[in-house]
Amino acid sequence: MRYFFLIYALVALLVVGIFGIRGQKFEKPPVRIFPDMDNQDKLKAQKPDAFFSDGIGSRLPVTQTQPRGFNEAGAKSIGGISEYEFGGQTGYYYTGHLGDYFGNGMPEELKLTEASAQSLIQRGKERYGVYCAICHGASGDGQGITGNYGVPGIANFHLANFKSDSYPDGRMFEVITVGKGMMGGYGYNIPVEDRWAIIAYVRTLQVAKDSQAKAQ
Repeated sequence: MRYFFLIYALVALLVVGIFGIRGQKFEKPPVRIFPDMDNQDKLKAQKPDAFFSDGIGSRLPVTQTQPRGFNEAGAKSIGGISEYEFGGQTGYYYTGHLGDYFGNGMPEELKLTEASAQSLIQRGKERYGVYCAICHGASGDGQGITGNYGVPGIANFHLANFKSDSYPDGRMFEVITVGKGMMGGYGYNIPVEDRWAIIAYVRTLQVAKDSQAKAQ
């Protein structure tokens, strides 16, 4: 028993020696086992910083960066995407609505030709693979991987109630933008043109499925 008290006393002394007594002041920074981001490597605006050779913490923007709203010669695009394409405007292209109703078909703003339509569908296939396939499945049948983890209500685009006659393109655009049910909105992640590209690709999946069914 005496060994227990001896070990206990030694541990207590060790703890006090490392961490000190409550209220005690130290000249050096305390030892932090779990720093919890109390001390971070960061720059503070208008403050000097010894990390840089000139001692100035405020730095100029990285070469070739393009801050929003300050594009050269009044340009309104960043990386080929219009600054305003993430929403906030009116009209079918930006909302999917025609007055009080959902519109159907691709917007005139896309200025589609036979060649550009193919490019749009290809872009939609790529973006669908990034944002949609994980839930809706690669073929749009609602059998994505998230269904294996209990995510309910995943839409199967090949059901009749999701075809363009009963589920207009504008309605699909709105769901992509603001979400519905268990699906969150992607209005802040997917640019407007890419949302239409995804819709175009979903429609091609539906047409391909219907053609396959008729052939059988």
